[in-house]
Parts: sequence; C-alpha cells; structure tokens
Amino acid sequence: MKIVSASFVTSAVDDSGYPKSKLPEVAFAGRSNVGKSSLINMLVNHKGLARTSKSPGRTQLINFFLINEQFHLVDLPGYGFAKVPEKVRLKWGQMIENYLSKRENLRGVVMLVDARHDPTKLDHQMYQWVCHYDKPAVIAVTKTDKLSKNQSIKQLASIKRQLNVKPEHQLVATSATTRAGRNELLKAIDNLI
Repeated sequence: MKIVSASFVTSAVDDSGYPKSKLPEVAFAGRSNVGKSSLINMLVNHKGLARTSKSPGRTQLINFFLINEQFHLVDLPGYGFAKVPEKVRLKWGQMIENYLSKRENLRGVVMLVDARHDPTKLDHQMYQWVCHYDKPAVIAVTKTDKLSKNQSIKQLASIKRQLNVKPEHQLVATSATTRAGRNELLKAIDNLI
C-alpha cells in the first residue's frame, strides 16, 4: 500500500461522534507512551498528523484519520497511564472497549507493544480481548531501534511467547525513528481492510 493522502477527520468520546461513513477502520491500541502517534505519523509520512508528546496520556479522545480516501486509521487513547485520576482512566477504558466491541466498521486492530519492556498486564488483557472478540490483529513492536539487533530478535520472540500470539496474528518490528517495519506494517494493514 502506498499512502498518498492522510487527513484528520474528527475526535470522539462515543459513537455519536464517530464518522458516519461505512469506510473500513483499523484501530491502533497500546499503552500510554508506547509510540502510537509517532508510528502513525511515520506510516502516513505526515509528521504532525497525530499529536505526539513526551508526556504519556496525551491522546484522550478517539481520533479518526482518513487515509487515501479509502479507510480510517483510528488512534485510541493509551491505556495504563497512572498519573491521571482513576475516574479518567476508567472513562478511557470504557471509551476504548465501547469502540472495539461495537464498531461495525472495525476491520482489525494494530496493537502496539514497546520492545524495551515485557508486555504489561494491560497488554495481556488487550490481546486477550482482541482474541475473545475474534478481531484480526497485528502486533507492532515499537522502538526496536533502542535495542541491538540481537536484543531485538530475542525480545520479539519473548513478546510473541508471553502474549501467546496466535499464528494468524502477525508480529512486526517497528521504529518510528528509523522507519523500520513501515512497508511490512502497511502491507498488514492493507490485508486487514
């Protein structure tokens, strides 16, 4: 897939604010500060499309982006950010669950996991949820540039084993900084839509 256009459509807290189109959607899910916005910007060759920040928890709404006038890429709020009130964390969790469980346009989930760390309890819960609802998925392992080649290979195998990744769910090593994994991830997204 070649990205020729990418634009912000809307932000929403619930289905009343979702785009009314029937275009297919691919959701990006991951813990706070895993690099969702940076990876989205790298994929679409548009540095400022998805808002990035050094502070975790910046994506607080569900953001919809129109890609190639063909599908929506959906940036979900990061889960697991501890420095917000419990009430806010619960609201984000409910927002994510409502979108993932009820959105008919959803064709698949790109779940991001940080290469520098083992999957968290919340990563395990998210992956189990994706499997429970039989959603097609791609596991994008982010920030692989922060590890040596050997460490990266070992960590990918470890993440695959720890999450018990299903054979039909692809694992892709990525880096927003070096653009590693871009073509492989775009091909995986193309297969989802």
